[in-house]
Amino acid sequence: MNLPLSFEFFPPKTPEGAEKLRMARQALYAHKPEFCSVTFGAGGSTQDGTFGTVGEILAEGVPAACHFSCVGATKATVRQQLTTLQIMGVKRLVALRGDLPSGYGAGGEFHYASDLVAFIRAETGDAFRIEVAAYPEVHPQARSADADLKAFVQKVKAGADSAITQYFFNADAYYRFVDDVQALGVDVPIVPGIMPIISSTQLMRFSDACGAEIPRWIRLRLQGFGDDTASIKSFGLDVITGLCEQLYAAGVPGIHFYTMNQAAATTEIIGRLQRT
Repeated sequence: MNLPLSFEFFPPKTPEGAEKLRMARQALYAHKPEFCSVTFGAGGSTQDGTFGTVGEILAEGVPAACHFSCVGATKATVRQQLTTLQIMGVKRLVALRGDLPSGYGAGGEFHYASDLVAFIRAETGDAFRIEVAAYPEVHPQARSADADLKAFVQKVKAGADSAITQYFFNADAYYRFVDDVQALGVDVPIVPGIMPIISSTQLMRFSDACGAEIPRWIRLRLQGFGDDTASIKSFGLDVITGLCEQLYAAGVPGIHFYTMNQAAATTEIIGRLQRT
């Protein structure tokens, strides 16, 4: 399998978490990722941790993409952060609207991710490769599927170079999304985001929050395993490897793994794909 890979991490909250993440990164670097991305907390709440982790990845000789959200931000703060990232040597951003932290009132000078993308382009030209998010199963806050497609097209027209999808388990949803946006005149690479199944309860919680649909047959199988973590992980490896094989056969431009700061499941999936 010769397919561009990328990995997503979140900024650790403890010294122990930071050390575990360093070990996970080293294991994943063996697969020569195109880049590694680091998430950005609601309202920029993890900015220091995000920038710090991005800096570590760059120091380890691997390209790093910084997530960048704009809800509640001002043009002045975004301009300052962009300057900091350029000085650090960051060449790629994942531009998002982002979520407001709980208890945080509406505000800021950006309402949509397309506003942020347009501002980054106006301020920095082609200094950054800009990724945006795509939702094959429709953003949970979208007014309609059609409105969601139009919002995605607007992000691309504002200056995005490519996109990474929310994770999904139904390959047909991804294919349909790509066909639909191409019909609207958009032809940027849309990289599927893949979430390894490590924990049943964690997956259910994340999926309910972000709108990613767990097919009934997968949900029932996971529920049937109860607390049998070994069976959950074994089943998860089979399901996700099969999904990646489908996507690879369809000619996707890459695969982006949501690693949850762990290397084992992602490494096993990649190993299985390389043996097929």
